Amino acid sequence: MAHNGAVNDLDPPAASPDSPLASFAALRTSEGRALLDEVRGSEPAQELAVATRLRREHPVGLVSAALGQARLRQRAAAKFGAADAAEMFFTPNGVEQSTRASVAAYRAARFGELGVRSVADLCCGIGGDAIALARAGIRVLAVDRDPLTAAVARANAETLGLAELIEVREADVTEVDTAGYDAVFVDPGRRGGRGRIFDPESYSPPLSWAVQAALKAPLAALKVAPGIPHEAVPTEAGAEWISDAGDVKEAVLWFGTGEAGSVRATLLPGPRTLLGRGLPDPAVRPVGRFLYEPDGAVIRAHLVAEVAADLDGGGLVDETIAYVTADSATATPYATVYEITDRLPFGVKKLKALLRQREVGVLTVKKRGSAVEPEELRRKVKPQGPHSATVFLTRVQGAPTMLLGHPVTAPEN
Repeated sequence: MAHNGAVNDLDPPAASPDSPLASFAALRTSEGRALLDEVRGSEPAQELAVATRLRREHPVGLVSAALGQARLRQRAAAKFGAADAAEMFFTPNGVEQSTRASVAAYRAARFGELGVRSVADLCCGIGGDAIALARAGIRVLAVDRDPLTAAVARANAETLGLAELIEVREADVTEVDTAGYDAVFVDPGRRGGRGRIFDPESYSPPLSWAVQAALKAPLAALKVAPGIPHEAVPTEAGAEWISDAGDVKEAVLWFGTGEAGSVRATLLPGPRTLLGRGLPDPAVRPVGRFLYEPDGAVIRAHLVAEVAADLDGGGLVDETIAYVTADSATATPYATVYEITDRLPFGVKKLKALLRQREVGVLTVKKRGSAVEPEELRRKVKPQGPHSATVFLTRVQGAPTMLLGHPVTAPEN
């Protein structure tokens, strides 16, 4: 069983000259590096012409590998930044499953703050977390059992000048002795042949194994899917949900930090961290002048009550909906604030008439507790005009409701 999932859709025998491992090795020759430089920045529309030209002078397989790597580098730029992505190596699944560089850097900084100087990075993938740890001055043992994945991780450490701090080992993570390392980091595979895996015990390796590995270490962090049920979080762990620019990226279970049972939501950039205080659910109240949309990490961490408690008279619009309302605007990094101008019972014709009256041509549709698809609604109301607005499709005290408004910048206290 591969402990971080398959890394490539192609799987001929490793000894085959056409295997992914052989193709990758060819890319690291002088001819391969020259080809990578030549195809850098090639547009998809130009790819056929570029391939035809290059195949006159280079092996067909090498040209295909170079063009494939160029496409992967372009995709990876959003995750790793243009500068690093242009030099690193990737696999298709490696791009998809790697930790975003900003998130990896935040976690590496937290390891450093906890006094960690060495980490065993189990299921390291193409090395995204190992790179961040090494850049934070932490020595890393990066382990993956897949030969191609390990080769790519090793190449990335070398390419970015971090080989002295990162040792890449091709091995089964369940057989690696992590004694002697200050901390263990485990990123189990959460994708299978049918897509995402939601059952933590179906991770590769299972969450139960990762927890046992964490408990043996002085300090540990386990990366898990942000949808992990709170009841699946071990009592020995503190749980952290992380978002980047508003998108929830992952959850992390921390062991050995002295915060067992704690819950936190961390928002990047920043970082801004909201700690759980064990508050009861906020009361439901009438919709006020302002609506607060908590960040996704706050919602996943079940910390909406903490946001509401820091507002003047904050409460929920519905007991099942994570929208908070208040009569005044209060600056908070943990929610986006909207001024509500209209409240209507759900109805397409009513909304269309109101938008026409307000000359709204740019309509942002947000929904929570509604089955209506935003694009379908936008198509039906046909917004036209010079103004913009946001409509929330939700429930207010159980009734399907539309709230119309616009984002505002709340004054600092």
